[in-house]
Amino acid sequence: MKQTLIGSFYLMLASSIWGGMYVVVKVVVAVIPPLELVWMRYLIAFAALIIIGLVTRQNWRIRRRHFGIIFAIAIIGYVISIVTQETGTMLSTAQMGAIITATTPAFMVLFASLILKERLTMKKGISVSLATIGVIAIVGIDNLDMSSMLGGLSLVIAALTWALMSVLVKKIPSDYSQIVVTTYATAIAVVVLTPFVIPRLPQMEVTDLSDPTIWGGLLYLGIISTSLAFLLWNRGLQMLNASSGGVFFFFQPVVGTLLGWLVLGETISMMFWIGSALILLGVLLVITDKQEEQQLSSSALSQKIT
Repeated sequence: MKQTLIGSFYLMLASSIWGGMYVVVKVVVAVIPPLELVWMRYLIAFAALIIIGLVTRQNWRIRRRHFGIIFAIAIIGYVISIVTQETGTMLSTAQMGAIITATTPAFMVLFASLILKERLTMKKGISVSLATIGVIAIVGIDNLDMSSMLGGLSLVIAALTWALMSVLVKKIPSDYSQIVVTTYATAIAVVVLTPFVIPRLPQMEVTDLSDPTIWGGLLYLGIISTSLAFLLWNRGLQMLNASSGGVFFFFQPVVGTLLGWLVLGETISMMFWIGSALILLGVLLVITDKQEEQQLSSSALSQKIT
């Protein structure tokens, strides 16, 4: 019971940190454009991960055949997904950023079926449909202007690419440290983004960067949101099973929405909550379906042993 409570706390804390991330991005992106922000965030995260890796004496060796997967993870998840996520948050709201990206677990079902050949059940299909309807309700019906609609579309791309990356992560051998994999993927993202960012840096106002709020936001995004939350999430999942851990993902949109309302003065409309409820129902169906599959597998194994 104690291990379950500690694991639950880790997962709630990690998800809450990610929920707060959208409010921080909304503030910082007003001064630092999305592409430059992602680059700076990863530079800080890379330094933090190197320190963590050295202190914990990680084994940095990666077998050559797995570099392709890590490269794909870096490009799809760390570059495309994060850039579109922060662009979408800039064009829309922190609430929308938190809620739409919460469709990630449902989209993972499709990619897991295509890439990992996992069985696509009726319940999984319904869950993805509900999540999709929820996204349409939030993005296309809620009297949004063109900027918000483009932001919503960008956030959908972010959710899809993060789901694809999450499935590709499952192809990484379990004996690799997540700290090491994350560090290499972060390094690749920095290298890929650098040629695009360097020519744009002179256009930024140095006086704006000296604002303590902006530097505080950058440190939050790099150290807390990228490094610490990832480690808390993985540690929590080690203490609980993945299906149970998925429930705690929903602290992210809840915290993101509440902070967007409290800090940024964003409004919460009825259509927003209807779309959010559909997304929540869809992803909960995915979680319960996985739990049923685990129960059936355990029952079949027991019968085989007896």
